Amino acid sequence: MKIAFIGLGNMGLPMALNLLKAGHLVTGFDLVKSQLDLFTAAGGAIAPDLKTAAKDAEVLISMLPASKHVEGLYLGEEGLLANTNPKTLLIDCSTISPKVAQAVATKAKAKGFAMIDAPVSGGTAGAQAGTLTFMVGGDASDVERAHPLLEKMGKNIFHAGASGAGQTVKVCNNMILGIQMLGTSEALRLGIANGIDPKVLSDIISKSSGRNWALELYNPCPGVMENVPSSKGYAGGFGVDLMLKDLGLAVENAEGLGASVPLGELAKQLYETHSKAGNGQLDFSSVFNLK
Repeated sequence: MKIAFIGLGNMGLPMALNLLKAGHLVTGFDLVKSQLDLFTAAGGAIAPDLKTAAKDAEVLISMLPASKHVEGLYLGEEGLLANTNPKTLLIDCSTISPKVAQAVATKAKAKGFAMIDAPVSGGTAGAQAGTLTFMVGGDASDVERAHPLLEKMGKNIFHAGASGAGQTVKVCNNMILGIQMLGTSEALRLGIANGIDPKVLSDIISKSSGRNWALELYNPCPGVMENVPSSKGYAGGFGVDLMLKDLGLAVENAEGLGASVPLGELAKQLYETHSKAGNGQLDFSSVFNLK
């Protein structure tokens, strides 16, 4: 299958590589040359611009940082909706505002496109291993059409509902994750202050009622766990600014609906403080070092 993959960052690159390994013809596009070089070295084709990348593609997948990037990619006279074959299936894996996802999908449908929102969970390790969880919004027939490709990049594929539903689930998930990482970091810091070995503390809690994903699979304390950002100087992974963006989406969504998310609001404030201290590009588990 001919696939165009737009956005070859920490998540997009391994996802595109898994599609290559599955035997698909993948043409990639990104603004960062080093990412394009990595994709080329693995056997992928690259395009000089977006229109060339999308030309003749049966499926176009986007994995971009924020709502404004998705709007810029698809909308307007220079956007892909105006310059791509309507037979192309559009899959947006970015994490963006549910309202923006719905708006873009509505405009895509008006032009004859099938489009789904399919944000992911599982981090860079899940992207590399092809074990991501996809939270999908859109028409059931379009989700079924995308399924054979999604299963090459992920282990769990859930149809959450209509367009934008995938983004709603992702916003809820990441709000929990952001809060969870803060609580885990505080608990580990408290244990260390009392002279407890953080690995011993982590092992005990992982078998107790405080167990959680951040503690067991993404431990924020350096040296406790191998092959996670905390043991690599908090490099790679999921950036603080990306978590801050997602928490902002959660709070914005809640405000629009009159829902109460006090912990989400507090988490947003704490990650914002951490970012302003110069840590925005570090992995979000670096909040372990928040003073």
